[in-house]
Amino acid sequence: MKIALIGYGQMGKTIEQVALKRGHTVGAIFGKEGINTEQLAKCDVAIEFSKPEVAFNNISSALQAKVPVICGTTGWLAHYEKAVQLTEQTNSAFLYASNFSLGVNIFFEINKQLARIMDGQGQYDVAMQEIHHTKKLDAPSGTAITLAEQIIENVARKTDWSLEGATEKSIEIEAIREPNVPGTHSITYQSEIDTIEIKHTAHNRQGFALGAVLAAEFLHSKKGVYTMRDVLNF
Repeated sequence: MKIALIGYGQMGKTIEQVALKRGHTVGAIFGKEGINTEQLAKCDVAIEFSKPEVAFNNISSALQAKVPVICGTTGWLAHYEKAVQLTEQTNSAFLYASNFSLGVNIFFEINKQLARIMDGQGQYDVAMQEIHHTKKLDAPSGTAITLAEQIIENVARKTDWSLEGATEKSIEIEAIREPNVPGTHSITYQSEIDTIEIKHTAHNRQGFALGAVLAAEFLHSKKGVYTMRDVLNF
């Protein structure tokens, strides 16, 4: 495939390395200067890892050029339904994931199953922690929000999440920023007598980049809206 990279920070550069190793070419790279739609339209698929404030515009540009687009930027989801509608209007393809790592997507499935079990165990309260590098702009991370929403869907006593401390009905998410941390997420269920914890720790960005390229390979020549569950056949 000929891939367009929208956003050329650390993730974009890692995606480029993985894509080249898998036999693809990079047909265009768009950074702070913006998107050249003529160059974009010559590519088979776009992979978007930019900033929250420009992500939706980048997605729109790709869809209007009828280029399938993979998006891994978080913090823009107020416009997600617009992206879905635009995908349908342009008869193109779109895939968003808060995290493309295979390990994290397995972690998502474990989180949902554990939450279903803990729904009937009211003696346990649940809390979350996420740690990322200091250059990450949004807090909590999109991955943490996904994990929290999965718990809320499956644990009736929890209805929302908060960065400002737990309440009876909310899940506290502690967001920590430290240098050189690709991403760590943990979920803790605690009672008076014991603690149950599940945790995912990323060692580098390779897993995220590989997942994004696999998603691009999956989306090539498709139409419609997809998720990583479709890519990984979960």
